[in-house]
Amino acid sequence: MAEIEVPSEVTGTVWKIEVAVGDTVKAEDTIMILESMKMEIPVEAPAAGKITKILVSEKDGVEEDQVVAIIES
Repeated sequence: MAEIEVPSEVTGTVWKIEVAVGDTVKAEDTIMILESMKMEIPVEAPAAGKITKILVSEKDGVEEDQVVAIIES
């Protein structure tokens, strides 16, 4: 099984985390929602698998390309 890093595509703030460690996701499922410049930006799973780590919390600031979660595929 491979570990897949899920990066943030924008600099912003974690508004809502939609999944928990252990959840199974499909490719393109929304993992979390970021707020950037008063817009809600979804962070989607790049592949199907199981969420093994969530590396941020709600209200945390994130940078573009920062890894926010890990999926085991």
